[in-house]
Amino acid sequence: MDLKSSMICAPTVKPRYTNLAITQSATIPLKKVGPVKIISPEFSAELMVPLATFEAPLWPSTARGARVTYQSGGIRAVVIDERMSRSIVVEAQDVIQAATITQSVLNRLNEIELLVSSNSRFARFKDLHTQIVGNLIYLRLEIGTGDASGHNMVTQAAENLMNWLLAQYPLTYVSLSANYCSDKKVSAVNGILGRGKYVVAETLIPEALCLSLLHVSPQKLVDLHIKKNLMGSILAGGLRSANAHFANILLAFYLATGQDAANIIEGSQGFVHAETRSEGLYFSVTLPNLIVGTVGNGKDLDFARQNLEALGCLAEVESGLNSRRLAVIIAATVLCGELSLLAALCNPGELMRSHIAIERHKKSKSHA
Repeated sequence: MDLKSSMICAPTVKPRYTNLAITQSATIPLKKVGPVKIISPEFSAELMVPLATFEAPLWPSTARGARVTYQSGGIRAVVIDERMSRSIVVEAQDVIQAATITQSVLNRLNEIELLVSSNSRFARFKDLHTQIVGNLIYLRLEIGTGDASGHNMVTQAAENLMNWLLAQYPLTYVSLSANYCSDKKVSAVNGILGRGKYVVAETLIPEALCLSLLHVSPQKLVDLHIKKNLMGSILAGGLRSANAHFANILLAFYLATGQDAANIIEGSQGFVHAETRSEGLYFSVTLPNLIVGTVGNGKDLDFARQNLEALGCLAEVESGLNSRRLAVIIAATVLCGELSLLAALCNPGELMRSHIAIERHKKSKSHA
């Protein structure tokens, strides 16, 4: 079977504040798709992956991608880098003072490294980037966060840095978040400097499987990728992004595993790369800004914990390996969904037929 169904339901909890009473729960349909075969330096496995979505065609489409990649030998995936960022902004009296202080700060990175780890044994200093605009100093702090996605961890580290700066230099507080992070917004800086996990997944599909399961030749799919993902994104003014629908898979996976769903904004800024080879179709997805974790807020809900455990993402203790494994699984699933959709778009009428067949059939059953 390619699909296993269930529902996820956010539990009703006692509100912390009396004016924020929770009166309902949001129920989202969930199916497990697969098996997805993954080959990675992190691990190798065949997994059923959970996707929670209201877009019913997403399940069979992703399942088709899983099936063709499985029969092709699997998906290779690697975590290239990982770091979480938070930027702050402070104000100097003038640009000369701003430049002098900035250089002084960059000469004291060993002290900043201690500040980062002072509130968490998992926080590890990675880098500090600066920008000066007039008399404003922007500092972008980057840290490793273990198995946590790291929103709170990096914000705490940034607050430690802010307090230290104000005590050490004649500066004025402006904001603990300065948009140079850049959190839950479309930007170029995340892809260039890194925010979250940088993951690449790839597969090589024989031409015979492309024709029999995807109903398209390798050359035709590559041609569509160039004209849609690349040229179309350029015309649209896309920013560090060339893909068909990364966000669909990311949202479904994020909801199923207790992630901060708003991070699909930067997470969906990624690239498809496809080319024809003598063996068939080479197809890859690159996700430079994949913000995920296996501990922290949302991960302790029953449904999220069950799904993370089934994926083997709660096996290691305090290692950082759980979140890396999760990132690899997500990238492989994104590849499956992207591959299937592009194949469908190569064939006139296929996309619309599948939506009508699945969604109208479901609607008619619910009204019966």
